[in-house]
Amino acid sequence: MNWNPNGKPRKPDFLGIGAQKAGTTWLSQMLSQHPEIWTPPFKEVQFFNHRFVEEHRQWLPWHYRRAKVNIQKRWESKGEEVPVEVRRYLNRVTREPMFTNHWYKMVFSPAPENTQALDITPEYSTLPPEGVDFIAKFLPEAKFIYIIRHPVDRAVSQLKMNLTRARRKPGSPEEWLKEVEDPVLMDRGDYMTYVPRWNAHFGPDRLLYMPFGMIATDPMGFLRKVETFLGLSPFDYRDASRKVFASDNSLSVPDMARRRLREKLEPQFGFLDETFGKDFTAQFR
Repeated sequence: MNWNPNGKPRKPDFLGIGAQKAGTTWLSQMLSQHPEIWTPPFKEVQFFNHRFVEEHRQWLPWHYRRAKVNIQKRWESKGEEVPVEVRRYLNRVTREPMFTNHWYKMVFSPAPENTQALDITPEYSTLPPEGVDFIAKFLPEAKFIYIIRHPVDRAVSQLKMNLTRARRKPGSPEEWLKEVEDPVLMDRGDYMTYVPRWNAHFGPDRLLYMPFGMIATDPMGFLRKVETFLGLSPFDYRDASRKVFASDNSLSVPDMARRRLREKLEPQFGFLDETFGKDFTAQFR
C-alpha cells in the first residue's frame, strides 16, 4: 500500500476537473496505478464544489459516509481487517469539521513525499467564477485536466445515469422529451460557459484538454500525453482498454429525444470547433 501514515497535510498537485460522464473514473483508475501518483481511497474529494455550489452540500455528507463503508467492505471482501492507519484516516476525514482548507490538505496527507497527489472531481469544471478564482489562488502550482466529450453523447450518458439512479424509465415519446428538458443535462456540458472561465486563469502549461474518444481509440496514447503533461515516467497500465461505468443498454434514448438534445446543444459544437479545432473535435466521441 502506497501510504505514508506519518505524512503531513498537503495540497494536491493535479486535479481532474471534468467533464462529468467523460472518462474521469477511467483516468482515476489508470493513474492510481502509477507509482509516482497518489490518489485518495475515494475518487472524488468534492472540496471546491462544496464551498461554492450550495446545493451540493445537501448530498456530500452521504457521499463520504458511503465511501467510508465501501472502502471497509473492500478490505473485508479480501478477508482482511482495515489497517489501523487507514481506519484512523477514514475516521478523521469523515468527522467534523469537514471541507475546511485544513481538512482538504489532510485528505492528501498519506501521499508519500516522492509522489504527486491527485484529486479527480468532475463537478469542479462547473464551478462559478469565484470558485475558479479561489482555486487559482489556493493552488498556484497545480495542473489540471479537462476531458471534452461530444455534447449530445455526454448528455445522453448522464440522462441514462440519472434515470437509473432514480429507477425511472420513460414510457412514451412525451415522457422522453420531458426528460431531456432537465437543465442539469445542459449545465454539465456547457463548455461555452466553463472553458473560457478556466482559460482566463490557466494556460496550456497548467491546463490540458483531452478528447474523450481517444480513451477508446488510443488509451495508451491518451495516458502518454497525460504523463508528459505531469512530468511522469511512462508506465505499463493494466486494463487500459477496459470500459468503466458503461451505460445501461436497456435504456435506449429515442431518436427524437436525441434530436431535441442536438437542437439544444447546437451552439456548443461551433464553440468547440472554433476553440479546439476540428482535429480535436473529430476525436471527442
